[in-house]
Amino acid sequence: MFNSFSICSFPVQSKWKHFSYHGSSFRRLNVSFASRCEATNKISVEDNIVIRRSADYHPPIWDYDYVQSLRNDFVQDESYKERSSKLKEDVRMMFENVVDPLEKLELIDTIQRLGLSYHFGDEIKKTLKNISIDRSSTVASNKDNLYATALEFRLLRQHGYKVNQDVFACFMDEVGDIKASHNQDCKGLLNLYEASYHLLEGETMLENARKLAAKLLKQCLKVNNDHQYLWMLVEHALVLPLHWRMPRLEARWFIDVYEKKKDKNPIILELAILDYNIVQSMHQDDLRYVVERTWPWQDLELC
Repeated sequence: MFNSFSICSFPVQSKWKHFSYHGSSFRRLNVSFASRCEATNKISVEDNIVIRRSADYHPPIWDYDYVQSLRNDFVQDESYKERSSKLKEDVRMMFENVVDPLEKLELIDTIQRLGLSYHFGDEIKKTLKNISIDRSSTVASNKDNLYATALEFRLLRQHGYKVNQDVFACFMDEVGDIKASHNQDCKGLLNLYEASYHLLEGETMLENARKLAAKLLKQCLKVNNDHQYLWMLVEHALVLPLHWRMPRLEARWFIDVYEKKKDKNPIILELAILDYNIVQSMHQDDLRYVVERTWPWQDLELC
């Protein structure tokens, strides 16, 4: 019912080379000066004609008529709001019903990546606070679970909790490499790689772990493509880590990826799709309002 997206697409500009401008060429002057020891300064001017390549930009579609034609019923239709409220209550119940600390961390991670965390700020804060207080009995006590340790480290650091990098010491050997027993743990290595971007100045163990994890993850991509969901996450992270990505754009990407996960939570997925469309509809309404008010200036360019 809520699996359809109405996504606005913006033209992507090409990279410029040689500081050139569309449809034209210019002269670059290379000026060299002779040594000051010479009686007469000699100036040589070399004229190089730089031929500009055409960017072939398409005319923008964002004119007044197009913007005003944007229609999305996700704000006006009360049934969508009612369904969204019902789903949010169901997710809140998950925070109450889930007992295992690792499952709670996975729930928080999924909610954040789907762009839903602003609905569940209190629940996330309470859960992480409890985990940080009693870490001895949580996932960190499992010294063999790289995935659980890295996920807990990343989420706690992300929300401002103090966690020592030494929690990863048990996964490193005497020379500082990741133990061979974890070299094929793609899920654990991925979360270690993502966690390393929350390092503090001087945490050399995490700096080294990032390089090693990235190298091992590239090997995982070559030999392991049986798990499509994990493979897509690894490839995505190696391009740009989660900590550096824009949350809203990441949410749009992750919705499609999470839908392919075999053990996905259908309630969370439905809420993510519905919420994304509701928020997008609000942005479209704001855009129509701005354009309508600025229409006397018809030369206003939107992109």
